[in-house]
Amino acid sequence: MGTGRDQGSVSDEEWERFLRDAEAGAGDAPKEPSARARMVTRRLREETGPPAPWRSHQPPRRRGRKAWYAVGVLAAAALLVVALAPQRVAGWVGLGDGEDGGDTSSAARSSGGAGQLPTLDEPFRGSPAVAWGNGTAGISMPSARATGWMDEKEVAQALDRTRDFLFDSSLDPGVLRGERPKAAIALINPHQEDVQDYLTTAFSAPSEENDPLMLFSRFRKDEVRPAGDVIKTQGRVTYEEGERGAVEVTTDVTYVYPLVRAEQGSDEVARTIVRREVVLSWDDPKKVITDPGTFSLVSYRMHSANGGCDTFTGYLTPEFGADLATTGPGAGPEVDPYDRDTSMTERTRDTDEACGRASRT
Repeated sequence: MGTGRDQGSVSDEEWERFLRDAEAGAGDAPKEPSARARMVTRRLREETGPPAPWRSHQPPRRRGRKAWYAVGVLAAAALLVVALAPQRVAGWVGLGDGEDGGDTSSAARSSGGAGQLPTLDEPFRGSPAVAWGNGTAGISMPSARATGWMDEKEVAQALDRTRDFLFDSSLDPGVLRGERPKAAIALINPHQEDVQDYLTTAFSAPSEENDPLMLFSRFRKDEVRPAGDVIKTQGRVTYEEGERGAVEVTTDVTYVYPLVRAEQGSDEVARTIVRREVVLSWDDPKKVITDPGTFSLVSYRMHSANGGCDTFTGYLTPEFGADLATTGPGAGPEVDPYDRDTSMTERTRDTDEACGRASRT
């Protein structure tokens, strides 16, 4: 990574040829490929249609791997919208995914409780997230089975540590206040140099190319504070055998953060919604240079609603009613951030150039 992009040194075509030769026994395949090499391997294994833009997969992020959405309806005009376009506001609420954190996403678009605004006592009021799980309880975890180089017990431990990473990166109270996510970073393979370069740069000098929000949720504690102790989630974790017999785990989780301004006495609640897809590889230490209990990153993508648009400060920056009255919606396509039927590949494919508009938060 560094900026992890490896673009000037090796082309996609060269990597593809190299990896095919390596599988056939030719050449000297590296023991610890970069995140770029891992992504090329994953693409060779899974690609069924025209190649997606490289920037939509490779860590660190390229434009189009992250999609930002401004709130599409002005909060200050909420009652007027209800009066003039109730069918628009009906999309602000709904039911959660299936039981036990299951991911039956189409239910998220139903419309019970239309027009209800969040309060300090009910920060998820009027949102599908009201029926979602709290914290990691909303994340559907698979049962463990022997896969690749791991037996059933080892897979179970890898899944537990994967869930730990999701908490440490996106739910930990200190991390949400802007603290460095030390526990989450400790789970990432320290020998994956491109990723380590990204992590170093992302926190010291965040930018479009090195944005910590791709993996971590962070807010400025002097600007906003949580509206209560609960963060709602919905998502799932799956796994399969990956490269060199590794256990490759895919996480796809939507997080809903209710917030108020940091000023004492603030009571207007806004919600920021973040969806992340992170693919990680629990590698066989006999085949890949890694430390016990750590994984290598294969890819990561995110999009957010009401988290800021092209600010690249390293923090999510929610807007409240007065802010929305001045900024207005983005020029990009309208997106429902609670929709989980749309894959992250589709979600990020068409949002390269402009900030989109969230139909609800």
